[in-house]
Amino acid sequence: MDALAPPVDGAANSGAAGLPLPLEGLNFVGTGLVRPECVLANAAGDLFTADWRGGVAHVSPDGRQALYAGPGPAGLALKPNGIALLRDGSFLLTHLGNDEGGVFRLQRDGQVAPWLLRVDGVDLPPTNFVVEDAAGRFWVTVSTRLKPRALGYRRSCNDGFIVRVDARGATIAADGLGYTNEVAVHPGGQWLYVNETFARRLSRFALHADGSLGPKQVVTEFGPGTFPDGLAFDEEGHAWVVSIVSNRLIRVAPDGAPTIWLEEADAEHLARVEQAFEAGTMGRPHLDGAPSRRLRNISSIAFAGADRRTAVLGCLLGERLATLRLPVAGVAPTHWHFA
Repeated sequence: MDALAPPVDGAANSGAAGLPLPLEGLNFVGTGLVRPECVLANAAGDLFTADWRGGVAHVSPDGRQALYAGPGPAGLALKPNGIALLRDGSFLLTHLGNDEGGVFRLQRDGQVAPWLLRVDGVDLPPTNFVVEDAAGRFWVTVSTRLKPRALGYRRSCNDGFIVRVDARGATIAADGLGYTNEVAVHPGGQWLYVNETFARRLSRFALHADGSLGPKQVVTEFGPGTFPDGLAFDEEGHAWVVSIVSNRLIRVAPDGAPTIWLEEADAEHLARVEQAFEAGTMGRPHLDGAPSRRLRNISSIAFAGADRRTAVLGCLLGERLATLRLPVAGVAPTHWHFA
């Protein structure tokens, strides 16, 4: 697929440079995946996704698939939301249980062991995301302390938090967030960015050498239909944000200006979601009932291919991963050369 011409930065809607892109330009990989919410890619061409069969699905460059899975708490299947690939080929999984959370380590032979269950003396609630940074620190997010979590699908939600794990142990590094979702360190290394899904904003914290964070700064606030979930950076320092419900892929410029690159939303469903969101009654049916022809509630992005210009999109409702070509390379993640 040919590379696309870049848009004019700052265009906030579909009018610039022929955006959003046509859905007919999408390709798909994988089959039979179960809730592949988080997707990772490496230099060898492998794709790894969270999979609610209890572990990680592996899609090889030749299309072959494998499932690495093992028992979770009380022998029940893990419900991995975020995953991280480690140097030895094992994975960290964030467990999105109904009541319990935590981070577990999964070996490819199915062995599972707890990695982080408590922080600052408190059991982790259902846990959203985990990522390793270039300094060897891990960042873990919890979206909300509310039970059930759907009570956090509110503009007023402000109890999400970020955990830092390093050689000193684990601690809550930032609190009071509006449904904390994915985090990513800026390519320059001086900022930790975070999506606050139901506060509808992309925020950031100054990241100090010792891993401590400065006060929160709001990078941009999103409007109707956008619920930011997935997050990654390109080599030009722009953030790529993936919105659930509206199936939007948004490029956010360093000055905070957003450009919608991709979208597949049913106008009537989106109107119902907006009405429920504003009324404080939004729930799981508004997420799980999103109709679409191709995209199935996209939730994350990985940059794949030798040039890292192929975007691979994780999703909440589909059984495969959508891919599209972009005109800019993504930043190589920490795990890029891990196999």
